[in-house]
Amino acid sequence: QVQLVESGGGSVQAGGSLRLSCVVSSRRVCMGWFRQAPGKEREGVATIFTYGGGTYYTDSVKGRFTISQDNAKNTVYLQMNSLKAEDTAIYYCAAKGGIEVGGICSGNEFLYNDWGQGTQVTVSS
Repeated sequence: QVQLVESGGGSVQAGGSLRLSCVVSSRRVCMGWFRQAPGKEREGVATIFTYGGGTYYTDSVKGRFTISQDNAKNTVYLQMNSLKAEDTAIYYCAAKGGIEVGGICSGNEFLYNDWGQGTQVTVSS
């Protein structure tokens, strides 16, 4: 079983920045960041195809968030800039194995097998 450990959450004012990190015990084809706000369903925020670097972003974070990887460290990052109050949520890192055709990993949470414990991000307006 793959182990994932997130870090980097915290509280920040609107307009600020945070960087989340996720260390994974072994490399998987797809890595993703998901979030769940109070009273809302979990949504896919960003994904990365670890063997080619292709990325996906949900519309609400495009231009503000960047997902990246350091394969030597088995670590995936989520750089979050220009944060808004609506970005407040628990952020989860997830991994997906298998074969990925097309080079872009889905943001559908149900396709991901392994999950971290989550890290809280709170943005105050």
